[in-house]
Amino acid sequence: FIEHILECIELIEEYTRGVTKEEFFKSKQLQDSVIRRIEVIGEAAKNIPQEIKDKYYQIPWKRISGMRDILVHEYWGIDLNLTWNVATQEMQNIKKSILEIKKDLKVKDD
Repeated sequence: FIEHILECIELIEEYTRGVTKEEFFKSKQLQDSVIRRIEVIGEAAKNIPQEIKDKYYQIPWKRISGMRDILVHEYWGIDLNLTWNVATQEMQNIKKSILEIKKDLKVKDD
């Protein structure tokens, strides 16, 4: 699930690279792409073992999963400002933490 989260974050970075907030607001295709990846991240976060969540408590696991739930259950009321901020700001911090988890897990496997 860690790999899925990382892959989705990297896709969100790719989708939003060089894109302004205004362009994001105008492009339904871009919105759909980013929203879908946030949904996948949220679903993957729900499947992270509790011991990892406890160890990496600084990651807002509940918020990540909650964002997914809002997007899935309240699609017509999506807050694009929130989506943009998550995609362009919060994902950077989450990515750093996910890379740390990946590194720790790799060390354990070696």
